[in-house]
Parts: sequence; structure tokens; C-alpha cells
Amino acid sequence: MITTSYILNIFIAALLGGAIGFEREYRSKEAGFRTHFLVGLGSGLFMVLSLHGFDDFVGIQGIQRDPSRIAAQVVSGIGFIGAGTIIFQKNVVKGLTTAAGLWVTSAIGMTAGTGMFALATAATAMVIVCLEAVNFIHHKVFKQPYDEETKNEE
Repeated sequence: MITTSYILNIFIAALLGGAIGFEREYRSKEAGFRTHFLVGLGSGLFMVLSLHGFDDFVGIQGIQRDPSRIAAQVVSGIGFIGAGTIIFQKNVVKGLTTAAGLWVTSAIGMTAGTGMFALATAATAMVIVCLEAVNFIHHKVFKQPYDEETKNEE
């Protein structure tokens, strides 16, 4: 029964990450469905591991358990991956939205990994609405496609 719960946690983490990735892939951005799916899945899995993977050691003298330790390392690891997606070329910075998307996808994956599905789903919806709203506003109001080059040249 517990294993089924853990699988549900990482399944939802992966699906929510994939939802963000689907939007990014639809917009032909660097990190798409597979990348976001894997970041959500991995973050959810690390969170389940952090919370429950060391239950056999609880109560053993001299061993302390801190579930936040793995989560903290996921945050820095994703920061490193995100930094790798940022490119500075011809005085233009590209990839900031991709890096931020991977970062928030990781947070959503960790949230789902803890079983807080409503919060993870709400955050996913907010990310997709943000990405789509900015694109819509630039097309309808500014009459130009939104991309990071256009934004940084202003």
C-alpha cells in the first residue's frame, strides 16, 4: 500500500513536470517535454527518498535523520543544470526562462513527492498560465512574438 502511494507521488510529479515541458516544447524552447518530465520525476523521487528512504535507520543511536537535506541538494543541483541552459551571445542573454522553468518544475516535483498534490497542481497551472499569458500579450498587444532576444534588446 505504501509503495503504491510513493509511485503515485512520483507519477504525479512527472506528469506535472511534463505538462510544463509540453508547453515549452510547443513553443520550440530548449528544454521540452522530456527534460521537464524527467526533472519533475527525479525531484519527486528524491523527495520520497528523503522522506521515507531511510526509515530503517530511525531510532538507531547516533543516527540523525533530516528529510530536508536531500531536498536542499536537489535545489542546488537544478540550479547548476539551469545555469548550463543560460547562454550569453552577441550581448544577449538567452535561456533564463528555461532555467527558471526547470527550477520551478523541480520545486513542483518535490511538492508532489511529499503528497501535496493540490499545491503542486496549482503551481503547475500558474506556471503554464504565466508562460501562455506573456506569449498572448506580446502577440495581441505588442503585435510581435515574445522571445528572450526581443526582450533583452530593448
